[in-house]
Amino acid sequence: MARSVPLFVSLNHQLVALQTLQLLHHQQQGEDARACHPHYKLDQASPPLSTGMYGPALHDMGQGLDTARSSQAQEQLGPARPRTLAQIAVHSMLSRIVDSTSQLVSVEQTLLLPLFQEHPFPIHLKDSIQFRNICSHMALQLEGQRFDRDLHAAHQCLRTIIEKLIHSLAVFPSDLYAIAQASLRQILQNLPEM
Repeated sequence: MARSVPLFVSLNHQLVALQTLQLLHHQQQGEDARACHPHYKLDQASPPLSTGMYGPALHDMGQGLDTARSSQAQEQLGPARPRTLAQIAVHSMLSRIVDSTSQLVSVEQTLLLPLFQEHPFPIHLKDSIQFRNICSHMALQLEGQRFDRDLHAAHQCLRTIIEKLIHSLAVFPSDLYAIAQASLRQILQNLPEM
């Protein structure tokens, strides 16, 4: 157990970064819902009422509920604001980073941890700490040029973490290490250059 401490510490920093990224992504998805559906009404998507009533009484009752639902939805969504192509690109990149970080954490937990306990390999803790710090700083920015710079830095840092893990595993000829390397390469492939 003591042999795997460096990987656990690195993994912990990456988990904190992942939680921060997921929160940012969730926040941006809420903004996208407002931007994509500024005139969205719940009554357009609501299933018909099944109260057993027919005729004008049902129609009047349905309209009242639809109006109430629609106003509640508008309150929850808030005012709409248009999204630029740059904002859409930032959201797309954030989504890729969230997915890649989640996949990396999964590979580290399922494949790398058992391998590390068997034969320790170099873990670059500094990169995981830097990644966590960048993500925390990004959460304070929310948008704008600083956010974009932090997003780019997080992207580069994540690529560096994955590349260094692949390099660390290259010295072991075992099939299990090859599987871990292939999994990491797949994550890297799904995280294209910015």
